[in-house]
Formats: sequence, C-alpha cells, structure tokens
Amino acid sequence: MKQVLIRWTGLALVAALFFALGYYERGVSEDGKASAATAKQLREAFDQGQALGTVRDQVVTVYVDRDRVIEGKTKTIIQKVPVYVSEAADRACTVNAGFVRVHDASAAGLPAPDPAGAADEAGSGIALSAVAETVAGNYGACEQNANQLTQLQALLKQYQDKQGGSQ
Repeated sequence: MKQVLIRWTGLALVAALFFALGYYERGVSEDGKASAATAKQLREAFDQGQALGTVRDQVVTVYVDRDRVIEGKTKTIIQKVPVYVSEAADRACTVNAGFVRVHDASAAGLPAPDPAGAADEAGSGIALSAVAETVAGNYGACEQNANQLTQLQALLKQYQDKQGGSQ
C-alpha cells in the first residue's frame, strides 16, 4: 500500500511538473508573440513616420520655391510702378483722405469707416504711385497666402493618402 501511494504521488508530481512546464512554455510563447507584434507595430509606425516626413519635406520645398517666385514677381512689379505711374500722373491725381480711410479699413478687415465728410475730400498727401506700390504689395501677399493654403491642402491630402485615406 505504501508503494502504491508512493507511485501515485510520483505520478502526480510528474503530471504537475508537465503541467507547470506547459503553462510556462505557453506564457513564454504568448510573450514572444506579443513582443513580435509590438516590434512589427513599431517598425510600421517608424516607416510611416519616415514616409510622412518625406512628404512634408517635399511639400515645404515646393512651397518655399513657389513663395520665392511670387516674392520676386511682386518686387519686380513694385519696381516698375514708376514706369506705369509717372511723376506727372502723381501730380495730376489726388488721392483723397476718404480713399485712404476705405483702403486702410479694408486691408485691416475693419468695417467701412463713418460716412464721408468734407475732410475726406481733401488730399491725403499720398502719391498715386505709393498707392500702386501698396496695392501690388498687398496682392503679392495675398498670392503668397493662397500658395501657403494650397500647399497645406496638398500636404494634408498626401498625409491622408499615406495613411490609407483615413481622416
């Protein structure tokens, strides 16, 4: 009877040992799978980050190049104002204070100034050529803003394309 008890105890110990080893191996295997999955996710995230960085760099380069072209054209136009608006035209055309008030309010995004009065009819002392330079500069700045918006939209579109179209 004692031998039977020893055999059953030994058999139970062997079974417990096999169970423990199997349990341990399953844990190691699951940890390995989890580590492999995490490594894969990190690798994919890194690759995606690299791709997005490349897209960003390309868009920024295009934006900066285009912006320089716009800036150059604007400077050229401003430099040519004296060709198109002569000193004689400056003397012949009086830019009144009312025009200056309306222009400045518009440029600042403010509401229209109070109704014009006698003071608005007086000359402002600003030459017509200065108005032309200011307007050309403003239009150049607007074109640069439009270029920036266009490039930002292109960047967003390319980011979305790289991420599989997700929003």
